[in-house]
Order: sequence, then C-alpha cells, then structure tokens
Amino acid sequence: MTFEEIYQEFQPKITRYLCSFMSEEEALEVSQAVFLKVSQSLESFRAESSLSTWIYRIATNAAHDHASLSMTKQRRAEQLLDEDQSLDDFVREDDPETDWEYIRSEMGCCIRGMVDGLPEKLREVLVLSEFEGLSNAEIADVLKASLDTVKIRLHRARKALREAMGAGCDFYRDERNQLMCDRKAQ
Repeated sequence: MTFEEIYQEFQPKITRYLCSFMSEEEALEVSQAVFLKVSQSLESFRAESSLSTWIYRIATNAAHDHASLSMTKQRRAEQLLDEDQSLDDFVREDDPETDWEYIRSEMGCCIRGMVDGLPEKLREVLVLSEFEGLSNAEIADVLKASLDTVKIRLHRARKALREAMGAGCDFYRDERNQLMCDRKAQ
C-alpha cells in the first residue's frame, strides 16, 4: 500500500478515534502528526502486527502525548471561561428538524461526556471496540496488553458506562418512538 492509500483509508478513522480524547480541532492536528510519523516510519514497518494496529498504536501514543501537554493549557483555559454562559444563550430557529438534530446532538454530547468521564484505560478499549470496530485481539495489539486484560477492561468499561447512564439519565420514548434521554437533576 502506498502512503496515499493508507492516508485515504485511515485518516478519517484515526481522526474519529482521536476525537474521543480531544476536540475535533485538536484531533485533526494530532492526526496530521500521526500520519507524518506513519510516512516517516512506513519503510521500517515490520508487519509484526497489522497495519491498522500499528497506526492505531501511533495514534494512541500521540493522544497520550497530547494529553500530557494540554493539561496545563486546559487548566488555564478553564480559569478564563465565563461561568455565566449557558446553552440558553444559544439561539436557534423554530424548525422541528433543527430541534431534532439539536436534541440528538445534545444526547451524543451527553453520552460522550460519560465516556470521557471513564478512566483512560477503560475509555481507550471502549472507543476502540464500540466506535472504531476493532476486535479484542486488535485492541490488545494497539494497547500492548494481553487479550484477557482487554476483555476485562471492556467489560468494566461497559458496566461503568451503563451505571453512569443509569445514574445520570432519564430514558423515555418521544412522539417519534425514538429513544431519548434527559440528564437527571443533580
């Protein structure tokens, strides 16, 4: 496979994976760094694991590096945020489809927030399994962990997410019979 083919196939997947750990803007930036590393190291790739596993491993390492560097920046940014701002200030049209998209987006953000709240080792396996579609064996290769460790972490991650959703959300069906949730009042 040429680098161009690799980039075309994996760049969207890696960016989506990285979005599980950072903002979309940051994920795009880190993704570029990942593919720079892939292009520089492609000739030395030994095929001891699959190409996708190797690329996800590079992305995982890059995400860890980025998280370490951005912790200080995040703390500074949080201090600058205006705590008085709320979603109520957000103005949108009275269009039912726009409302529906907004509600689905909010639900996705809510669930993502719960996934983001998981410990990193659990979040990694959950994202790789449920969002990226990797097999347990591939996840083990990416994370350099045993297959049993991956299975245990995945079980714990799913359990923790179910518990977080049960504790933090009220589920119901709307007029379209779509599953909906609202955050429980704290």
